[in-house]
This record gives sequence, structure tokens and C-alpha cells, in this order.
Amino acid sequence: MADDDPLDYQAMVQRALRGVLREALEVAAAEGLSGEHHFYLSFRTRDPGVVVPPFLRDRFPEEVTIVLQNQFWDLYVDDEGFSVTLAFEASRQRVGVPWEAVTAFIDPGAEFALRFGEPEPGEAPGAEGEGEGEAAPGSGVGSSDPGAEVVNIRQFRKKDES
Repeated sequence: MADDDPLDYQAMVQRALRGVLREALEVAAAEGLSGEHHFYLSFRTRDPGVVVPPFLRDRFPEEVTIVLQNQFWDLYVDDEGFSVTLAFEASRQRVGVPWEAVTAFIDPGAEFALRFGEPEPGEAPGAEGEGEGEAAPGSGVGSSDPGAEVVNIRQFRKKDES
């Protein structure tokens, strides 16, 4: 499809699904997380605009998963992305993530997950700056699919939780 096509449906779907992610984070920022809700957010650590502490980028040079559950502070959401303070090895640090860097969003408490595609050619990650912030790293939940998709949460659950 031509880059100038105003009916780029894949891009429309990406934006719409990122809107779901944004709204969920806005609710969490305003009201906290209730019940069984908790979020796994995977993102590319070297994308432009990503702010993570150097040790986290060193440990996870491509992608990291952070968890928003019991201990997170100052969650802030805006048009560009989100930022949050997390505990890592008894130290609180800030993480900032542009929407385009997010590769997956999972709320196991709701059995809901989104996986986002890789950037288009020419939009490859490669920010030079290093940030400050913190996260509780987990295993990356990345995707090589070119578009966004809703994925079945059951693939992320342990066999005995079914």
C-alpha cells in the first residue's frame, strides 16, 4: 500500500488498539488497580524517547517487560506515552515509554492482551540518549508481526491455571 494512502487500515488499527492501552493506563493512574487487575507492559528499550536506567538497558538491550501491580508510583499518561516510578533492588527509579515503543500489553486479571507490531522500515529504534528510571524487569513479550492484534491470554498462563 502506498505511504500516502489515507486509508491505511493497519495504521488505523494500531492507533485504535494503542488507545485501549492508553485508556487502561489513564484509569490506573486516576483510580489505581482493583481486584485481580495488573499490567505487564513490554517495550523496546532502545526506541527514541524511551527513558530507562542504564543498568536496565544493559541487562535488556532490546526489550523489557515491566509489571504494574502493587508497587508503582506517579503513573503519568499523555499524548506521547507514559511514565511511572517503579522499585528495582530497593531503589525507586523512573521509566518513560513512548506509545510506539510498546510491544505488548497484558492484563492477566481480565484475561486480556494486545500485541503491537514492529516499527515500519525507516522508523527503526536507535535513540542515543540514556535515561533514568526504573522497572521491575521480566521476560520480554515481543512480536515480529507487522500489525497489532488481540491475543488470547491463555497462552501466557501456567498450565494449572486453566
